[in-house]
Amino acid sequence: MATLNVPAHVPAPSEDAEQLHKAFAGWGTNEQLIIDILAHRNAAQRNVIRKVYGEAYGEDLLTSLDKELSSDFERAVMLFTLEPAERDAYLANEATKKFTSSNWVLMEIACTRSSHELFNVRKAYHARYKKSLEEDVAHHTTGDYRKLLVPLVSAFRYEGDDINQTLAKSEAKILRDKISDKCYNDEEVIRILTTRSKAQLNATLNHYNTSFGNAINKDLKADPNDEFLKMLRATIKCLTVPEKYFEKLLRQAINKLGTDEWALTRVITTRAEVDMVRIKEEYHRRNSVTLEKAIAGDTSGDYERMLLALIGAGDA
Repeated sequence: MATLNVPAHVPAPSEDAEQLHKAFAGWGTNEQLIIDILAHRNAAQRNVIRKVYGEAYGEDLLTSLDKELSSDFERAVMLFTLEPAERDAYLANEATKKFTSSNWVLMEIACTRSSHELFNVRKAYHARYKKSLEEDVAHHTTGDYRKLLVPLVSAFRYEGDDINQTLAKSEAKILRDKISDKCYNDEEVIRILTTRSKAQLNATLNHYNTSFGNAINKDLKADPNDEFLKMLRATIKCLTVPEKYFEKLLRQAINKLGTDEWALTRVITTRAEVDMVRIKEEYHRRNSVTLEKAIAGDTSGDYERMLLALIGAGDA
């Protein structure tokens, strides 16, 4: 479901590396050339370009980009150039730091990546930070958030479509009982959400809906101001309908008084090669305006051009 505009004929990585080197040379940087290359190559191609660039010019491409670019445009280019697992490891690490801490980003990475992708994030985290993602999440979170987030980032869920309907029915009842008793942080609720496959969870939540007449997220709105309940609802959304979660995130980032560029950049760079088509459809359906139009109205310059190229807006 990617929207990335990768040209039918892609130049050799050595040619791309040479063009990028030229973009940095002389007076001023050729930002458009950087967009034309990096925003139109898939993850495997970008990886090879980075390797070839390093061998040819004795400097990591990311270092060159860091020297030449600045602000939101730099962050978008840098994040997108990173290999996906490396990017997620970086974002997760940022989410455990004091001034950029975000339980939401940790939950988002844990719930919207496949089991293998999340496993690769944990490996990339080891390699880059010389410690485990789990230990950092445990160290930087407390209470109910720690109880939920540590098993979420540690999960290796079954990825297949096989489901057990009897189990789905019994676990739907467990969830209903715990929610009715307002035991939102109960270990059974945490166990079901952090270990079951996405297909099994969908079956459980369908049973919940049909047996009890309400979608689970409606019942989890008992206290609209409860932050942990918001996190639980978002966890369920990310595991079952990620495009709805990302649409809401984009809507809030764009409609905020002063755009939330960090959220906007994170969603676009991490989903461009995954489910951007679905996210764009959901955005249009929910807001009666295209995501392209919303981004163009709220950003400008090279940053705008980079984002539009990543969501596949023509040859932006």
